Amino acid sequence: MNLAEILPPLLPLLVGVPLLLGAAGAAVRKNKLARHIISMGTLLAIFAFSVLLVVVTSDGTILAHRVGGWTPVDVGSEGQTFEIAIPFVVDALSALVLMIISILGIASVMFAMATHEARARFFHPFVLVLMAGVAGALMTGDIFNLFVFIEVMLLPSYGLIAMMGAKLGAHGARIYVSVNLMASTLLLVGIALVYATAGTVNLAELHGAALDDPAVAIAGGVVLTAISVKAAVVPVHGWLTRTYPMTSPAVTALFSGIHTKVAIYAIYRIYSLLFDGDERFLWVALIVVSATMLIGVLGAIGEKTTRSILVFHMISQIGYILIGVGLFTTLGLTAAIFYLLHHMIVKASLFLSTGAIEETYGTGEIEKLGGMLRREPLIAITFMAAALSLAGLPPFSGFVAKFSIIRATLEETHYWVAAVAVIVSVFTLLSMLKIWTGVFMGDEPKDLQERALTYQERMHGKRYLRVEAQAETPTLTVGPPTSTTLAVLSGEQEVKVPAKLIIPGALLAAVTIFFGVGAEVLMSLSATAAEGLLNPEIYVEAVSGA
Repeated sequence: MNLAEILPPLLPLLVGVPLLLGAAGAAVRKNKLARHIISMGTLLAIFAFSVLLVVVTSDGTILAHRVGGWTPVDVGSEGQTFEIAIPFVVDALSALVLMIISILGIASVMFAMATHEARARFFHPFVLVLMAGVAGALMTGDIFNLFVFIEVMLLPSYGLIAMMGAKLGAHGARIYVSVNLMASTLLLVGIALVYATAGTVNLAELHGAALDDPAVAIAGGVVLTAISVKAAVVPVHGWLTRTYPMTSPAVTALFSGIHTKVAIYAIYRIYSLLFDGDERFLWVALIVVSATMLIGVLGAIGEKTTRSILVFHMISQIGYILIGVGLFTTLGLTAAIFYLLHHMIVKASLFLSTGAIEETYGTGEIEKLGGMLRREPLIAITFMAAALSLAGLPPFSGFVAKFSIIRATLEETHYWVAAVAVIVSVFTLLSMLKIWTGVFMGDEPKDLQERALTYQERMHGKRYLRVEAQAETPTLTVGPPTSTTLAVLSGEQEVKVPAKLIIPGALLAAVTIFFGVGAEVLMSLSATAAEGLLNPEIYVEAVSGA
């Protein structure tokens, strides 16, 4: 018996185990070390499992399993049957995305542990439930369960945002919750329309349904519109820029690689199966993604904080990733999948490296920083590596990704899309230079040390103690600074970013260099994933035979 036969019945564990261990972590009230071990152990196990899935699916193999499936029961004289099952399907695309997300989860939780944010009693349980929802959304084979797992992802996200309430503010939290509730409602309406017009929500059974039936195509359009809101595609992107900069750096890095990227995955999967890559609508996609690239990068120009600039860049990069849908060719999809994987790593690395500065010096405003190249050389190197990769300079993975995307658009003679991609790349580089010159070059402000000490005293004396208090008791209490923390803070020693805050971003920067140097391997895996989208018959056959 080989892995392709052993793994399918184990797929539900990727959802069930994080849920159970998340509950176990919540039950451990007074032992934060146990919560750390449970969380990191689970994330490492998900990473190991996802690597196995990548290896098994790298040759085009598709794993499928029906969870809780009944034996079909005859319900009609015309051979109609009735059954309930959740089809879990894993191909190269879903395995690759799951592997990268598990890496992001590990890095983000490491960062949260370093900032003491993870000491909060429900931080780790929320992260594990979020990962369970991600695994379910990536593996499910029908669009109703896609909706269910997206909601499973959102519920702990609301909790994580609520924990950051002091920074986010009620207004930002209301925007995040309201927009996602609206998008979820629209998604549910779209799914209902699909079921009403096609008679099923199973993606395998929906294969090509929108090609022949305009009603199904309209219903599918509603579903894609709702998911586009969650992916922050222009013109429904505003919620992202007004919420992500307000959370903590760890949560921003985690969300940047999960919510919008799972939505992008869903767009690819649904368009491949429901529309079977219908060429009639591709021009619409190319206009939308070009606008997304352009408006995202232009929005970054006027921003004054590192995270605001990076969040606007997220939107422009989402445009690059979705070019693959607009082209729907082998090269276009391969390049877009490679771009998706590269971008998840690079963007999280940038959020964590600039977040380390923010958490140490108390601000991400470019005008209040400077001279970090001399003061924090390791952070500077980490940021530079990820920034150059994001801008698309060789030998980083971003160069391979952008070069492949532009080449794919030129092959299909969409010269104007290629021109937009090149222009946006130049503006992205300029925006990165804006952060670099403002934060890392020049002289550091004279009051930088004093402001950093004041911030650290305030945070260690109040917020961190409040989080500790929250971890121990259900009621929030604010305690006075401990003698230990103040002994460190009151000294004359220079404030520096601790190594534990540098390591997560640096590890991700190393991954992007590895992707650049070993681009051939990742490009080969991306090509396998693209082949699965172009020829969904294999997917349909695997689900039907499960």
